Amino acid sequence: MEESTPHVIVLLEAAVERCISFTGGSEADELILALDDVMLQYISLLQETLKSLRAVSGVDNIGDSKKDIGLEKKEGSQNARKVDMVSNEEEWSIVQGALQILTVADCLTSRSSVFEASLRATLARISTSLSLSVFGSSLDQNQSHVTIIDGNGEPSLGQRAALDVAVVRLVDAPEKARKLFNLLDQSKDPRFHALPHASQRVTAFADAVNELVYDVLISKVRQRLSDVSRLPIWSAVDEHSSFRLPTFSAYPQSYVTSVGEYLLTLPQQLEPLADGISNNDANNEDAQFFATEWMFKVAEGATALYMEQLRGIQYITDRGALQLSVDIEYLSNVLSALSMPVPPILTTFHTCLSTPRDQLKQLVKSDSGNQLDLSTANLVCKIRRVSLD
Repeated sequence: MEESTPHVIVLLEAAVERCISFTGGSEADELILALDDVMLQYISLLQETLKSLRAVSGVDNIGDSKKDIGLEKKEGSQNARKVDMVSNEEEWSIVQGALQILTVADCLTSRSSVFEASLRATLARISTSLSLSVFGSSLDQNQSHVTIIDGNGEPSLGQRAALDVAVVRLVDAPEKARKLFNLLDQSKDPRFHALPHASQRVTAFADAVNELVYDVLISKVRQRLSDVSRLPIWSAVDEHSSFRLPTFSAYPQSYVTSVGEYLLTLPQQLEPLADGISNNDANNEDAQFFATEWMFKVAEGATALYMEQLRGIQYITDRGALQLSVDIEYLSNVLSALSMPVPPILTTFHTCLSTPRDQLKQLVKSDSGNQLDLSTANLVCKIRRVSLD
């Protein structure tokens, strides 16, 4: 996909050169339409390939809206089982493959932008080389005078033949001449798009690529967190014993350590692609920004998914609250290690879950929104069956 883009642009540049040589620029308006159409066809092929890559990467249904919530829950548990069957090596190969698609979008965006700028420059040259003086209110064979000049005010011998062809065509087609010079006037506007439809489609393709890459990068996180709100540990109670047993500190559960390890490993996966973007020292800063930007996107997405699951917990016992506070603390430490701020909502969950149940009401009442997110604090009270009345 990446190698095809320069090849297509070279073919289009050759087409422009042939058209200008053959017509002297009189067909510039038709040329622009043809180039736009060919670019649309090419980008459509890239988009079709991108759709197949979504299926290969296992995220072809991620972007679809799910009307049946029960179906979503069922699929979530199935996805969780599927991810256990995929090796880490295979997971990371899919991630690396998806990241390489970013270079395709970058290549298409930069190459098409340069090509469009070249087209604008070509139109500008035609405009300055082909000057039309119109006498009367309309242009026809009896009421027209055409002057062809170069930059020095005189026709150049090398341009004479091609421009003479343009003159012949335009004098015999006054309506076409008006259309052409209207285009040439518009091309002087900095906001002018020589390939208006293709430019929009390039942007749409880049957005689709970013969406695919994000869906792939967040896929494992989404699968690991899919059933967190319904884990049985939240409603578990301490077993009573006639013997005095020592209490042990809880350890973070596997779902959150799996997510944390994935996030901590992700920068290493982004590094090769960032190095590929950084061909020289001048681009080192851009490469670092690229890696950091995607790292933050995935970490923020993971945090949002986790908080969504926490909000879905219906009831939690003291034992469950202790366990969940440990899980949240672990993820918060991971975010800090990635130089990411811990969201106030997550901090509020941790504070309210780690506070003894009989002290929670006093904590919330005395805070008044200074340290806690009050709506989240009220939700935790509801989950822990603590009345604030």
